[in-house]
This record gives sequence, structure tokens and C-alpha cells, in this order.
Amino acid sequence: MARVNAGVLGAVLGGLVLLSAPATLALPTYRKQAAVLMHYDKDDPLWALDRRVVPCTFCHVKETGGAPWNPFGEAIRATFRADAQAGRHRKFPEVLHALLASDGDADSDGYSDVLEVFARTLPGDPASRPGVPAAQVRAAFEKAGGIGQYAPPKTKAPAR
Repeated sequence: MARVNAGVLGAVLGGLVLLSAPATLALPTYRKQAAVLMHYDKDDPLWALDRRVVPCTFCHVKETGGAPWNPFGEAIRATFRADAQAGRHRKFPEVLHALLASDGDADSDGYSDVLEVFARTLPGDPASRPGVPAAQVRAAFEKAGGIGQYAPPKTKAPAR
């Protein structure tokens, strides 16, 4: 009888682990928003469960996230602060778009943040940069739609 109970208990616990895996592995909301805005969700049906899609090191120094922030993460934080001081309250996708549209180079590696996003390198890590000249990345970026491809989706005005 004890074996049956242990077997049933093991099956139930195993099922609970499997059912909770997507919630445990899923990206936090802001990383999901960034992945969609930057089109990193394309070509992978399980992108929302893959922490490599937008790794913590996109904005943080440590692979596990948290403080401290890398230069790109600090640029995002500064954009939020500037918004607050100007009385704007934009959501993360709008702030990210504004930062990318500013064409800054947070990590000072010679590639603007938006070009690094386009090339899928880390805009906060000077050691992570495209393997081709910036002019070549810029030409491909403009041909693909430029900054417009990273515009946040338009929200519909509420019905009156």
C-alpha cells in the first residue's frame, strides 16, 4: 500500500512540475514586450519559454539579472526618468522605441543600440557587436524598414 501511495504521489508531483514549467520558464512581461517589439519572437514557436531570446544581460551585468545594470539598461532607466520629469508616462514598448530611435550607443562600441538590436547583439556589452562594419549593418537596417520596424503597436482609442 505504501508503494502505491508513493507512486501516486510521485506521479502527481511530476505532473505538477510539468504543468508549472511554462510559468517558471516564461519570460517576464517586459522581456516579452521587448522580444515582440524587436521581432525576436519570429521563427521560434517556443520563444516565450527561451530565456536566450532576450537574455538578462541585454540590460543587466549579471546573467541572473538584478543590479547592477549594464550601459543599455542604464539608458533605459534614464529614459524612464526623463519621461517622468517631463510628465510623460509611457509604457515600456514606447520607452524602448524612443531609446532606439535616439540612435545612441550605450556601450560605446561603434554600433548604435538600434543597429545592435537589429543585428541581435547585446547593446550593453562592448564585446558583443556585429561582425560586419556599422555602415553595412545600417544599410541592411534601413532596407528592412529602419526604426519604423520597432514602433510599438498602435492602441485603439476607447469607444465612446
